[in-house]
Amino acid sequence: MTGKDVRPRPTLRTIASHLGVSLGTVSRALSDDPLIARETREKVRATAEQLGYTPDRAARSLRTGRTGTIILVLNPHDEVLGFSTSIIRGITRALHGTSYHLLVLPDFEGQRDGLIRKIVRNRLADGVIFSRTEPQDIRVRYLTEIRFPFVSHGRTELPFVHPFVDFDNHEFARCAALSLLEAGARRPAILLPDPRFTFGGHLLEGFRVATGTAGRVLPGVTLDTEGGAFAAVIGKILRGPDPPDGLVLPGEISGLAAMAAIHDAGLRPGQDVHLAVKQTSGVFDMIRPRISSFYEDLVETGYLMAGFLLRRIEGEEPEKLRHVQSVRVERQMAPLPQNGGPALP
Repeated sequence: MTGKDVRPRPTLRTIASHLGVSLGTVSRALSDDPLIARETREKVRATAEQLGYTPDRAARSLRTGRTGTIILVLNPHDEVLGFSTSIIRGITRALHGTSYHLLVLPDFEGQRDGLIRKIVRNRLADGVIFSRTEPQDIRVRYLTEIRFPFVSHGRTELPFVHPFVDFDNHEFARCAALSLLEAGARRPAILLPDPRFTFGGHLLEGFRVATGTAGRVLPGVTLDTEGGAFAAVIGKILRGPDPPDGLVLPGEISGLAAMAAIHDAGLRPGQDVHLAVKQTSGVFDMIRPRISSFYEDLVETGYLMAGFLLRRIEGEEPEKLRHVQSVRVERQMAPLPQNGGPALP
């Protein structure tokens, strides 16, 4: 392609000149101003599409003070199959039909508040979504203090209300532990995340409610332990004295690794060692022997978080932007509206 082949990018002025109307009319028509005749609005939109016009986000940002972007800060969740895809799918569904688009920023280096401050300082977005909250999460505190719109995946123990969507990990752990006891387990154990994360406390509390002093925490591993290393530790524990005969596992990778370790130890999953797993992908529906599983709908999670964030950007107070998702024993993904209008609790 030569320089002569490059056409200038069409602007509002290009559309106005093409139709013989004012620049203001074009701008208001594309904004769907009801004071502009419907016929004119349709003609302007058709011409804009014909000419290949796309809005200049930089110019709109200067004019409105908004970027038209929300950012998902994506932390590693290797223990959850399809976490990123499911969350992004839900967010995209909620943004459909709006003027907002999604930007994903990975945080595999654990920058946490450093990355958040960079987003705010450089005005990269109108709002932000992030996960893996801590009881005294510095990101939540900072964004609340400067009144920058956000929604967290997970709760905190901070002394003020903030927007969040969370899974009922307390109820999951309680129900999972009860399923083990009902199956005959007498020495149940639970796998927990790194203790700095809030949901670890929720899991432990729910587990203790069901098991009392009989329950124990798996030593030497966390939910972030790589699958092979986790299987090796579990194998050693199962071959040791007084091994657990039931495992509550809040992730699919740990569930699969545990089944491998049980088999390699010469034991039978579901008989010698009972399992209860939290799953998001449905992979355990296809695993035999069947084991107890409980579902977290991450598409719904993303959808709810994006809907809450849009409402927060428009000024809605945080009190109405909080939701704890229920535990589902059967894999039944929540139906989401198709018209871009979030049906939020």
